[in-house]
Formats: sequence, structure tokens, C-alpha cells
Amino acid sequence: MKVLLVNGSPHQKGCTFTALSEVEKELNAAGVDTEIFWIGAKPISGCLGCGQCLKNDSKCFMNDCVNEFLDKAAEADGFVFGSPVHYAAISGALSSFMDRAFYGKGHLFRCKPAAGIVCCRRAGATAAFDELNKYFTISSMPVVSSKYWNMVHGTTPQEARKDEEGMQVMRELGRNMAWLLKCIQAGKEAGISEPERETPVKTNFIR
Repeated sequence: MKVLLVNGSPHQKGCTFTALSEVEKELNAAGVDTEIFWIGAKPISGCLGCGQCLKNDSKCFMNDCVNEFLDKAAEADGFVFGSPVHYAAISGALSSFMDRAFYGKGHLFRCKPAAGIVCCRRAGATAAFDELNKYFTISSMPVVSSKYWNMVHGTTPQEARKDEEGMQVMRELGRNMAWLLKCIQAGKEAGISEPERETPVKTNFIR
């Protein structure tokens, strides 16, 4: 079993990394392999809606970290997406990253557990946390929770580590993720298949 932890901060070793690392330690202790995937500090374009990625299951024509992540996502069993809070939202880079990663790629994520975590100085965390969860709940992904909303407070890694409750939330999140992954694996070994998927029906509000 392997979990991809996505660092959506422009700072490779900042507060978001610190929180993800706390989750990672618990996953590793439970025997789950991990990888922290940093999206980098370069600009990431948002989705242009061109549909190129839908043709013959091809990749995005913008060959950047999104395509690199999708290669890894195909082999992953679970995901944790982490972001700093920017104006009560996830980082602009991570928003663009996730728009393109999830668009037309539901088969890579379906029935794989996911969790979002956010880091902020003071406020806006719940709004950003809600934004992350919307990607999971539109993709048939079991959402992993903890003892509180998945957030850590601090402006530096040192301050984040002093958020004792936040760090505890991260540790419990890691244990819950490991437990759910093992439950899913046990179910598969017992012959329980994934839920049947219906042919998508799309409607709008003018018909």
C-alpha cells in the first residue's frame, strides 16, 4: 500500500510539509509506504478546458508536474493533499494543479481514500479545507477524517510543531488513513468488489 502526500505550498519545507510529515510518520509506522510530492514553486496553469487530456486517455498538453503526479497517482492507494491558506482558500497553484489532475481522470481516484489538510496563521482554514474536500466527493473517494478538522496553525515550521492539537489531529489522521486502507485491502481479499458504477447522466438547469 502506498499513499501520495501532495505538498501544495510554494515552500518545500514549510508548515504544510511539517503537517504532512506528521501524517506520514503514522502511515509509515502502520506499514504504509509514502511519498511526499511537492508541486514546486513554478507557476502552474489552470485547466483550459481544451479536452486534449480526454482523447485516448492522453495527458495534459502542458507537460509539467501535473502529468508527473498522474503517473504516480495510477499506482497509489490513497492521497493526502496539503495546502497553506491564502485568502481563506487553498493556494492558487494547488487549485490549478487539482483542477487539471482531477479533470477527466476519475478512474485514477475512484474508491481510493483521500484527505485534505490546511495550514494557516490564524483564520480561513475551514473554508480552504472545504474546498479540498469537494475534489474528493465528486470523485467517489472515501474521505478520511480525524478528531477535528484537519488544520494546523503557525507561520513557521517551528510554530506549527507547537500546535499540539494540530499535530495530534495529523497523527490521528495518519492512523485513520492506514486503518481504512487495510480495511479496503481485507475487503478485496475477501472478494468484495468496488461498488457498481452507473453510466453517467449529465443534466443542467435549463432542460
